[in-house]
This record gives sequence, C-alpha cells and structure tokens, in this order.
Amino acid sequence: MPHATSTLAPDVPFQDHWIGTGLGRVLARRWQPAGTDAATRAPAPIVLLHDSLGCIALWRDFPALLARRTGRAVIAYDRPGFGQSMPRSGALPLDFVEREAWEVFTPLRTQLGLERFAVFGHSVGGGMAVHCAARHAAHCEALITEAAQAFVEERTLAGIRQAQAAFADPAERARLARYHGERTDWVLNAWISTWLSPAFADFSLQPALAQVRCPALVLHGSEDEYGSQAHPLRIAAQVAGPAQLCLMPGVRHVPHRERAEEVARRVVDFLQACPPAAQ
Repeated sequence: MPHATSTLAPDVPFQDHWIGTGLGRVLARRWQPAGTDAATRAPAPIVLLHDSLGCIALWRDFPALLARRTGRAVIAYDRPGFGQSMPRSGALPLDFVEREAWEVFTPLRTQLGLERFAVFGHSVGGGMAVHCAARHAAHCEALITEAAQAFVEERTLAGIRQAQAAFADPAERARLARYHGERTDWVLNAWISTWLSPAFADFSLQPALAQVRCPALVLHGSEDEYGSQAHPLRIAAQVAGPAQLCLMPGVRHVPHRERAEEVARRVVDFLQACPPAAQ
C-alpha cells in the first residue's frame, strides 16, 4: 500500500514494486503526486539512478520533493547488489555503466509500463542515465545528469582513495551497512576496485553522448571532490540534443542533498522549457 514519509513533501505517497531482471529482483519505488493517475496520460515519469554507494533510501526526501515540484511520478530503484535488491558477488564487468541500460533499465521500463520517461542520474548513475537516454532514445524525453563522471580523472581516483581510507573505520562501514546490510562489503569493493583498476582507465561516455537526442540538463558542483568541471563541460558539449549546463558554486558531490530545493527548481524550469516534442 502507498505510504507518505517525506518531510519536504509529506503528501506524496509511494508504492513499491519488485522488478525481475537477469541479475535477480530489484526493488523499485514510485512516488505519485496528488492529482495524478499512473494509468492516465500524465507527464512522463522521472527515473532516478543512484550513485556508487547509493540506494533508494539514500535519496532521502528528494524523490518526494521532485514529484511534488514537477507534478510527475518519480521512480527510484536499488540496483542489483544495493539496498534491498538481490545481493551480487564477484567483480563488476568493465562495461557495467553501459550494461545498466539494458540489463536492468529495459526490464524496469517493461514491467512498469514506461512508454515515455525522463531520466536523472547522480554520479555513476549519471553515466548510466546517459546510456539509458542513448539506448532508449525514442522513449526518453529528457536527461538530467548530476555530478556525473564522463571519464576517469585523477581527481576522481584521489577522492575514491580518500573514501577508501575513511571506510577502514568500522564506524563508517557500520553507517553504510544501515542501508546495504550484508551487501556492504560488496558495494564498497565494487566501487573502489572497479574505478581504481588500470583496466577501467579507458572508461568514457563519449560514444553514448553522441546518441543522446533529447534535451539535457547537466548539473555539477564547483567543489565536487569526485570530478572537475571538465566532466559537465564534456557532457554538455557532446550530447547530440540541446544541453543546459548548470555549475553550482560552493556545492560538492551531492547537490540534491546540499541544495535540494534549488536542484528541484532547476529541474522544474528545465522540463517546462523543453520543446513540445519532449513533453
């Protein structure tokens, strides 16, 4: 049954769904704002893709806030191995960012009946969102990237090494375990081992960016500890569709937590400004 838990938008109920994928079941949560009906021709839902240590719960109140401000359904899901989804084992494939668009996002679209959608990805989820917009170009109405990495940069690797040292503290690991439980070691190792591997050094969004035809909003904090402004500049320059670049002064790696209302407002303004074909 629907519930309402947000403090920023307490009147936005949500419904949980289990999605079957080749990597096991994943949990998806859909926030449906008041006055809309998932069965009618409402504006395209916004699908959120989380970061390397994220999950539905770590989006906190942002999905409900975004649903309330945009008047659109918002869907977030725990990627395989994260949050409440089925555990994973072993190393991530080197093309895991690209694979998300067909291994998980395709069955999610099918099982939730998403003929049209907008996609919003944070950090590595931003790269996944690019691939979703590229692979499902005929159905994607808008792309929003937030603190996304377009390539492997030394600043990104330095940030990961610092986080690796911080998570050596059992207290830090315990905080993450509140969200991932028995999956915590795998979640950390998947992030750190993949990005620090020399075999991953050639990662780039460039081929997928050229296939993104929908309007794009590119959000990035000026103080992002996991990526310089070279990332949003590259994303905005290389997508095939129109792009709006938004550099946020004084903001670090998680704009939707640091300045939730501002991010939501920018998303609203962007979606309202999209041409009729993208609505």
